[in-house]
Amino acid sequence: MSTPVFEAMAVLSPSTALLTKTLHPKITTNHRAPIFINKSTAKHESNKIIRICSPQLSSTKASAISGSPGIEAGSGLVSEDTTNILDTVEVLDLNGNAIPISDLWKDRKAVVAFARHFGCVLCRKRADYLAAKKDIMDASGVALILIGPGSVDQAKTFSEQTKFEGEVYADPGHSSYNALQFVSGVSTTFTPKAGLKIIQSYMEGYRQDWKLSFEEDTVAKGGWQQGGIIVAGPGKTNISYIHKDKEAGDDPDIEDIIKACC
Repeated sequence: MSTPVFEAMAVLSPSTALLTKTLHPKITTNHRAPIFINKSTAKHESNKIIRICSPQLSSTKASAISGSPGIEAGSGLVSEDTTNILDTVEVLDLNGNAIPISDLWKDRKAVVAFARHFGCVLCRKRADYLAAKKDIMDASGVALILIGPGSVDQAKTFSEQTKFEGEVYADPGHSSYNALQFVSGVSTTFTPKAGLKIIQSYMEGYRQDWKLSFEEDTVAKGGWQQGGIIVAGPGKTNISYIHKDKEAGDDPDIEDIIKACC
């Protein structure tokens, strides 16, 4: 039987789960049972995760520095080079059609969320967090979009499982993540806050999809990729808000997003 600590570590990174399974062959992580039985157990296990997931345990540094919520494009953090690169990036819709990513907001305003990967429990919670405000977005003519680094099949599964009410696209090559310089690295994944957010998400009923998490294109990246949220359009180069996750589960204030989009 897996322990809550190993399970939480596996949620953060599929590669770590593979390592723990190698070191502890009897440990399994591909189940959907709740991590914790009650709040006292959760509190006890959260202390374990804080000790285990300390950034001091890793010497790997993030590939970029996270921005803060609500950054105007004109501030220089979204450079002309970035918007030019984005104009060359394509994502895939659920039918496998390639679409230039900037076309998603060329003729409209859109809130675009970038997931860590399609099996991520924290990303499933974020999808609900954004969808809860979709009525406000709809009233303002703003589209809600989620992009994930994975295959079209993974995107379809995510859409079917979560019943996400927005549009879903796949970015198999992580090109949009690279263009926007979203952070990636061990030190952005194993943090005390991320561990506690996983505990909270599981207690609220959210679950990791282990099958999606262990598919080759997710494991190959180590599960270290972080995402973010932008508000863009109308106009290809019009990015009026950007939040770059500093760590897994780094959700911005939803009211900041609503102010930027609506």
